[in-house]
Amino acid sequence: MESEIKHFQIVIRPKNSLLDFKLKEIFHYRDLISLFVKRDFISKYKQTILGPAWAVIQPLLTTVVFTILFGSLANLTTADTPKANAAIPGFLFYMAGTICWTYFSTTVNNTSATFINNAGIMGKVYFPRMVTPISIAFSNLIQFTIQLIMFVAIYIVMLLTGTAVLCPSWYLFLLPFLVLQMMMLSMGFGIIISALTTKYRDLQMLVGFGLQLWQYATPIAYGLMLVPEKWQWLMLVNPVTPIVLTFRYAFFGTGYFSLTYYLISWVMTIGILLLGMILFNRIEKTFMDTI
Repeated sequence: MESEIKHFQIVIRPKNSLLDFKLKEIFHYRDLISLFVKRDFISKYKQTILGPAWAVIQPLLTTVVFTILFGSLANLTTADTPKANAAIPGFLFYMAGTICWTYFSTTVNNTSATFINNAGIMGKVYFPRMVTPISIAFSNLIQFTIQLIMFVAIYIVMLLTGTAVLCPSWYLFLLPFLVLQMMMLSMGFGIIISALTTKYRDLQMLVGFGLQLWQYATPIAYGLMLVPEKWQWLMLVNPVTPIVLTFRYAFFGTGYFSLTYYLISWVMTIGILLLGMILFNRIEKTFMDTI
């Protein structure tokens, strides 16, 4: 029997452990991930007049609204530390937080419907189910890259025109790690929700509302100094907060960076992703019976 099995490239066996993530098999299906990424990106802008330009228009309009509403009208501080951010134009400040949050929230929202949206194909064809949330994360990464290029372009124009006097810090080398962390964290939360929504559909209804509340609990539209000092630790244990603060500090060379809270954020990210993958492995065996 074993000799017959060796003739096959892939042998499908039941999982014996919740920690059996089959990472080698997922890597083997990297072409399928590429196809899913292409499918998701094309279908998102299919039959739209402006197409991928929406990836630029949406954060741009959001930044304009934040600048007017929170900057000009509410006059909320954009300082992350008492001596920081005085030279940071509000437009750049809000855009930096917006593009980070847009990637995170979009990936969580899309990944949370993994089983529901893909029940048809998952019930007919075998492939590692984790391929789907991974492809969503990479598909949204294309949009994030477009937005990041727009942010850098506006940043350079402001520097050249003298509108902003900023100096990027050496923490820019952390940018790939920040992007990786956003991918892992958003995937972790998304697949946790997707695993739970196979039995409790109410959670799917709460995802959008919960993400809105989470956004206001993260210093996207205001600086960290708006929060009383004794409560700042509560804001900083939010795993998204150190990502946003470090992103701004890297580009602006001023702001708030704490290695302690950044490492705590990484520990929480890894823990959430592992928990999500364990739940995902458990639910994928029986989700067709409950969805």
